[in-house]
Amino acid sequence: MADVAKLAGVSRTTVSFILNNVPDTNIPDATRQRVLQIARELNYMPNVQALNLATGKTMMIALVVRQTSEQMSGDAFAGEFIRGVTGVIEAENYHLVIHAAEPDARESTYGKLVRTHKVDGLLISSPLVNDQEVRLLYREETPIVLHGATDTQDIPSVDVDNRQGAYMAVRYLIDLGHRRIGHISNAPFSYASSSDRLDGYCQALAEAGIPYDESLVLAGEFTASSGYEPMRALLDLPNPPTAVFVGSDMVALGAMEAIRSRGARIPEDISLVGFDDILYARYTMPPLTTVRIPAYELGRSAGDLMLKIIRGESLPGTRILLPTELVVRRSTIKCPA
Repeated sequence: MADVAKLAGVSRTTVSFILNNVPDTNIPDATRQRVLQIARELNYMPNVQALNLATGKTMMIALVVRQTSEQMSGDAFAGEFIRGVTGVIEAENYHLVIHAAEPDARESTYGKLVRTHKVDGLLISSPLVNDQEVRLLYREETPIVLHGATDTQDIPSVDVDNRQGAYMAVRYLIDLGHRRIGHISNAPFSYASSSDRLDGYCQALAEAGIPYDESLVLAGEFTASSGYEPMRALLDLPNPPTAVFVGSDMVALGAMEAIRSRGARIPEDISLVGFDDILYARYTMPPLTTVRIPAYELGRSAGDLMLKIIRGESLPGTRILLPTELVVRRSTIKCPA
């Protein structure tokens, strides 16, 4: 810092203000640009521990995923979301750490990340509908952004309109003439996303005058393998469905294998619609009709919200909902007569 100050002809304090982006310092833009250019030429890197002591910040944000480590490792949606988050926060010299919070753990651990000053804020993905730890942390004024939503509406969140996306998928199957439509969720119904997608499924059926049949609705658990047994159970029904809406492309991969294991064909014997539009969806056999989620844009929105909260901007009740899109491929056809 002394070398940068000497070459720029300014004080070390001025260099510190500029490099740490301290607001309201009235430093001329020409001076600011000169200091930044010299810092780049000298390959100046701040001492992180010293910076933390000076600012009271760790410059770390935690992405907390309410899944097991195994479930999270197989989450093909997560990569684009993480890329979106890091693209925003790294521009402000923040870094991301990733933490798997076991859904069934009696005592959560992610609150300790903030309380022990290991991170400056929490991005919580796949929140439970009624997560008491999230409520407590928010009351403690912890910087929190949800990817998804809970029943605590005043916590800032980003999401897609899961209900509308599911409604669109099931409405499409109804328009193809399907009347007996199964549903395998992306996760247990204690999760906000799966609960909302079930609501969209039910709404589409109700509008079409199709009675709800609980035997057609089964839960997945994030992974491809969790779609296998529910799909076999649907096929074993005395009157099996002609189409199935699966709340996750990953879960749909297991459902597709279950259909093939019974010698049935997609879509000739059963139409299938997924949700997420992960990279693999276009390469399945046949390519999967699905609801596209803008994963990268969700990550950028979450990162931007988090930075605003850390900077002290008040954002209670902020909920960003991004649109979904139905992508029609070859896993769906008109219902056979």
